[in-house]
Amino acid sequence: MSIDSAIGRLSEKLGRQVSTSMAIRMEHGQNESYFRVTPPDAVVRPKSTEDVARVVRICADEGCPVIARGVGTSLEGHALAIRGGISLDMAGMDTVLGINPDDMDVIVQPGVTREQLNTELRATGLFFPIDPGANATLGGMASTRASGTTAVRYGTMKDNVLALEVVMGDGRIIRTGNRARKSSAGYDLTALFVGSEGTLGIITELTLKLHGQPESISSAVCAFDDVDSCVRTVIATIQLGVPIARIELADTAMVRALNAWDRDMDLPEKPHLFMEFHGTPGAIAEQEATVADLVSSFGGSAFEWATTAEDRSALWRARHNAYFAAKAMRPGCRVVTTDVCVPISRLAEAISETAAEIEASPIDGPIVGHVGDGNFHAALLIDPESQDELAVAKELAGKMNHRALRLGGTITGEHGIGVGKIPFMAEEHGDAWAIMADLKRAIDPGDVMNPGKIVKIN
Repeated sequence: MSIDSAIGRLSEKLGRQVSTSMAIRMEHGQNESYFRVTPPDAVVRPKSTEDVARVVRICADEGCPVIARGVGTSLEGHALAIRGGISLDMAGMDTVLGINPDDMDVIVQPGVTREQLNTELRATGLFFPIDPGANATLGGMASTRASGTTAVRYGTMKDNVLALEVVMGDGRIIRTGNRARKSSAGYDLTALFVGSEGTLGIITELTLKLHGQPESISSAVCAFDDVDSCVRTVIATIQLGVPIARIELADTAMVRALNAWDRDMDLPEKPHLFMEFHGTPGAIAEQEATVADLVSSFGGSAFEWATTAEDRSALWRARHNAYFAAKAMRPGCRVVTTDVCVPISRLAEAISETAAEIEASPIDGPIVGHVGDGNFHAALLIDPESQDELAVAKELAGKMNHRALRLGGTITGEHGIGVGKIPFMAEEHGDAWAIMADLKRAIDPGDVMNPGKIVKIN
């Protein structure tokens, strides 16, 4: 039993779908955070569920780790082969298998990206709303329980996955859930696998909820003198039940970065809210009027509207490029990106304390947030050659985690655990973390499914 013998057997079965080229292995060992490059021993590109099952059966027999990979952003090291083994590149399984307009659902392979899916849905009047910013694969989004800018209205991946096909750690292929909108039939295995980061099984097919494309869309941006006023506006908006589609925060440092990154942006260097409204023209007008009154009452500026599709696209392109804008503030830097989520009533406190700690540190860290659901991110900019700056970034991220838990929140709203946040899992979950490890042992006793992530079992 060995990784080498697993690779030999896989090469016999799958031929050119298996690669041990160092260049390809290095590509699959990259990540967007501070973790060192960790190349797998081989890369396998499956074309079907049966290919995945064949890979897993051989690897289980040989005790070889299997790590599923989508786009590979891996902000917490989720897709890194930290114990060697096979990187299973799911990008080739990228077919939309069936669209059911009457039932408002779709069946896709895991390598389909969210932008690809919405392109194929254009003629149906439906869309898939989960938007984490990056053009991520839907398998990866389900595996990390992604959310993003529209979660305040449409929920997260856990709210929009109806069913899954999963290859288990012994090579069995199972289906969880179905296309019905509710069920009381046994344990909710779909919810178990959504967010499991490939540690329990590998997703090979997803059935997703779709939503009707809104009749009208309107976007706006407004400035505030301080973050506290921004957040209080958000809290009031949510408490009044305004069905806002997106409500995003950028602090002063991030606004400065966005202005420098995009020559068409010329926002005042103050904290801003980016907002979007969906619905009928009449409903949107009511929402806009309500939120405009709230903005004014908390000292915000008048809305700057983005009413055309081109203007809206430019506005949200700027928000989605926040990572790259932040990175450009310090050429050659590495970005340690971390997120936490708290009850919205504690959000102002969480952001203000975080911003003060970053300001007092020797590194920069612009802040953005999906503030409608209490989630925010800090982009900590460090010299990739400086262990001192990395230590500062880790300390700041650790303080964010501890603060989120103290305020009744969680150490991550959407990035997931990977290896980066394992040190904080016991603090968040207590004995429940041990139960997670028990589940891992029961479902994947050989520990071949993305070992070393989320839980510790040996």
